[in-house]
Amino acid sequence: MVTLNEIGGAQKFLTSLINGLNPERYDFFVAAGDNSTGDFLKTFKDPIRTHLIRNLNRNPNFFTDIKAIFEIRRLIKNINPDTVFLNSSKAGFIGSFAAKKFRGLKTIYRIGGWAFNDPRPKWKNLLLTWLEKLSARWKDVIIVNNEHDLDQAQKLKIKPREELVLVYNGLDVYKIDFLPKEEARLKLFEKISRVSGRVFQVKTIIGAIANLYATKGLDTLIRVAENFKNNDEVIFTIIGEGPERSTLEALIKDMGLEKKIYLPGKIENASMLLNAFDLFVLPSLKEGFPWALIEAMSAKLPVIATRVGAVPEIIEDGKNGFIVEPGRPDQIAEKIKFILADDRLRLELGIQAHQTVLFKFPLDKMVKQIEELF
Repeated sequence: MVTLNEIGGAQKFLTSLINGLNPERYDFFVAAGDNSTGDFLKTFKDPIRTHLIRNLNRNPNFFTDIKAIFEIRRLIKNINPDTVFLNSSKAGFIGSFAAKKFRGLKTIYRIGGWAFNDPRPKWKNLLLTWLEKLSARWKDVIIVNNEHDLDQAQKLKIKPREELVLVYNGLDVYKIDFLPKEEARLKLFEKISRVSGRVFQVKTIIGAIANLYATKGLDTLIRVAENFKNNDEVIFTIIGEGPERSTLEALIKDMGLEKKIYLPGKIENASMLLNAFDLFVLPSLKEGFPWALIEAMSAKLPVIATRVGAVPEIIEDGKNGFIVEPGRPDQIAEKIKFILADDRLRLELGIQAHQTVLFKFPLDKMVKQIEELF
C-alpha cells in the first residue's frame, strides 16, 4: 500500500520489489491512495490485483482519514492477506492503525525518508515524530533505506514490535531500457519544444527528474541556471510534475531564465531519456534513498547531489560523483563548471557511478533481504 497513486520513490520501490519476487510464491494485491491524475496502479497487469483507496490522501483531514481507516479495514477483511506492506508516511500511519484490529496479520512498514525531516515548521515535525513513535507499536517491522534514518529511529526510540532494519534500494542496471543518446535527445527536445515553442540545437543538457515538491529543492537548480545565463551551449531541464510548478515557473520568469531552464512536465518512463542529459543534478533538501540518482548513475552520467539522506552512502565525493550542501546553488554551479571543463573526468565519473550501482546496490540483494522479513 502507498499513499498516492503516482509514480514516485515509494512506487518505484514497490514495483521493483514485486517484479523481483517469485510470482508463483506470492499473490500480490496493490493498493494506493486517491490521486485523480495518477497512473501508478495502471502499471500493474493480471494476475496482480489493484485497489484505489479513495479516502487516503497526502494531506491530513480528520473526516477523510477516519473513512480511509474503515475503507482499508474492509479491504483487508475482503482479501485476507498474510502481510500488509505499507510504504510512505501517511499510508504507514493510517494503514497500521487499520491493520492492528486483525490478529495474526503481519505489518511491515518501509519508509523512504522520515517525514519529520521535511522543511516545515518545527512544531509540525515534532508532531510527526511523535506520530511515528506512537504508530511504531502497531508495526512488526520497520524498514529504512539509509543509515541516517536508521540512526534517527534509534535515537528517537521509534521501535516496532519485532525489528528495525536497513535495506538499501536496488536496481538491475541491465533491465533499464535507456534510449540511445540521439534518440533520447530528440524525444526530450520534442517535448520541450511543444511546451516552449522553441527549436533546440544545444551542446549540453543538465537535467533532473523529480516530482515538483518543495523537498526536492528545485528552486536551487533554477538559481544554478542563472550562472549559465550567457552560455548558449547549456540548458537545464527538470522532468516531472507536481504542486510546486507555478512557484517554479514564477521564479524562472522573475529571473529571466525562460530560455535557459525548462519544465517539460511529466514524461512516462522518464528514466529512458537519461542519456539525453550530459550531467544529472539532484538538489534535494530531503531524501531517503533517491531512485532517480541511482538510475542516473546506472546510465553512466556524472552526478551532483546534496548531502541529504542516503546520498553520502551512495556517492564517494570526487570518485563517482560530487556531493554539495543543500540550498547552495554556488556549490552546484562550481561543480558543473568543473565537470564540463574536463571530458576525461566526466567519463570517469560516469563509469564509476555505473559500477557503484552494479556492485553495491543490486536488485536481487534488496529483494532477498526483504523477502526474509515476510
